Amino acid sequence: MPDLPSVSRSRISLVLSGGGSRGAYEAGILSYLFEHVYPKLGPNFEFDIISGTSVGAIHAAYVAASSGMPAPERSRRLMTTWTQMSFDSVLNLRWTDLVGIPLRGLGLGPTRLRGDAAGAPEVKGGLVDIAPLERLVRERIPWSRLRANLAARRPGVLCTAVTEVHSGVVRVFLDGLDADTTPWLHDPHVDAAITEITELHVRASAAIPFLFPAVRIGPCFYVDGGLRLNTPLSPAVRLRSDKILVVGLKRRTSKQEKIAYCEPEALTQPAFLLGKLLDILLLDPIDNELRQLEIVNSILAGGKAQFGDDFIDRIAPTVASARGVAYRPVDFVMVSPSADLGRVAADAYGSSRATQKGQSLIASLIARTAMLGVPEQEADLLSYIYFDAHYTRRLVELGREDAKAIADEILTLLHS
Repeated sequence: MPDLPSVSRSRISLVLSGGGSRGAYEAGILSYLFEHVYPKLGPNFEFDIISGTSVGAIHAAYVAASSGMPAPERSRRLMTTWTQMSFDSVLNLRWTDLVGIPLRGLGLGPTRLRGDAAGAPEVKGGLVDIAPLERLVRERIPWSRLRANLAARRPGVLCTAVTEVHSGVVRVFLDGLDADTTPWLHDPHVDAAITEITELHVRASAAIPFLFPAVRIGPCFYVDGGLRLNTPLSPAVRLRSDKILVVGLKRRTSKQEKIAYCEPEALTQPAFLLGKLLDILLLDPIDNELRQLEIVNSILAGGKAQFGDDFIDRIAPTVASARGVAYRPVDFVMVSPSADLGRVAADAYGSSRATQKGQSLIASLIARTAMLGVPEQEADLLSYIYFDAHYTRRLVELGREDAKAIADEILTLLHS
């Protein structure tokens, strides 16, 4: 890759998706950026806006808090977390859960409840104990650096999305000197609030409803924002980004490819259907969001060609009064898996079974359940919950390879 001149002052955003253990792919992308792209952008480079949801919120907080760290250390800390991953590092699973989880799912077992130092409930509900994940978020993200980085606009804004349990309203928490809630004033479905983002906000964004406990922030309880805002492209656009680097967690396919394959026998299998449901809820919306962005870019370009260079300025007041922020052309690059992560998960699971290494019996049982009646090329559910190094190491390497393949395109975006 060639060395390029210093970065322009366009507002540049990084958008990170959610998807459970698929987040290892995202970590691979980020580690490559830290080691090979950031150095090409000059010593003071950092994204102006970093936006993440679910596991993407964890990574967004890490990117913001680790800004300014030496690139090798920044990459190593992130990769070590994922390449040494195990079920035990995320979930606290016991043999009693084989009975306890179904009972809690039916509302017959005791509600999980844990309080803070003052005795107020900090988390409530959920089928499983995620104390290890909470500890991971607390210890692996260098929280002590976050406030100073935000004060220095490295980044200017950190965004994370959550869902308020009772109302179902999505709330985007914004932190940093460039935070601004104005673009959300006219949105009936999404609220925005400026606050100091802490581990609670990140844990709430990653709290898968029903499975993980809801997290209390102030008077309200929150869960995963990914149900309605999984790839948080909207905050980056509304905060007036000129360029956006998007990391997706699903291989992009054509409409013809999506409908060409059908496995009738799998349609009666709960694991197969749940995996497809997670795809629809968590991963498919990014294609729609990016398509809308392309349409707006085309309309703006066509308007300028038809009505003159001042077209965008002329329509800006009308659009802003109805939308909260004017339209603007936005360049973007999306990095997404070059391989189907369901198939990668199935291959990794088969490899771990063949070698009989690494998994506890209960973790193996969970993985086996996620594969019941599922074709190997359709192991989508497993790809979300397979917190095992046999799988996550492969995703980290795939992420690094995919980032390397389009590194010049990424550099052009960030410099042009």
